[in-house]
Amino acid sequence: MLRDPGFSLLQQARARLAQGGVLAYPTESCFGLGCHPGSALGLRRILALKRRPMHKGMIVVGANWAQLQPYVMRLSAEQQAQLSHYWPGPVTLLLPASRRALPLLRGRHRKLAVRISAHPETARLCQLLGSALVSTSANLAGQRALKTARACRRTFGDAALAMPGRIGARRKPSTIIDFATGRVLR
Repeated sequence: MLRDPGFSLLQQARARLAQGGVLAYPTESCFGLGCHPGSALGLRRILALKRRPMHKGMIVVGANWAQLQPYVMRLSAEQQAQLSHYWPGPVTLLLPASRRALPLLRGRHRKLAVRISAHPETARLCQLLGSALVSTSANLAGQRALKTARACRRTFGDAALAMPGRIGARRKPSTIIDFATGRVLR
């Protein structure tokens, strides 16, 4: 899908997501590839673009808890309060997936990786779109993550709508923690 000069970039992003399309957008440490978390077509497109195995699962990032809530099992008030120790920030938590979390989203796992981003551009994009986004590094599997919109356009062409912006200062991807056990996985 080519960019349409008659529509704002945000309108194009909304249209792309509604059609199961893919965005490339800045995150804490690199550009990410994303789609609507409820889009099986979008998830398949990301897997194909990255040449990524289906069993791995993906991260869902949002601007607030309300955007992530549909994809995870209900948490107690005490558990929800504990989330504020991690978010917003560069910590991805594994939480029990809800029935709305598609198998392509969670991979072979029963838990889903979720994060409320502290990166202003990622959080703002989720706010403007009114939705959480899938967040997986913009790269071909096994290769370096891309750091600019230009590199994303060069690598993925029109298959991913590259959003302008700057990545954060982190050198490494988010830390992944199993919320139930406290075990650090990455």
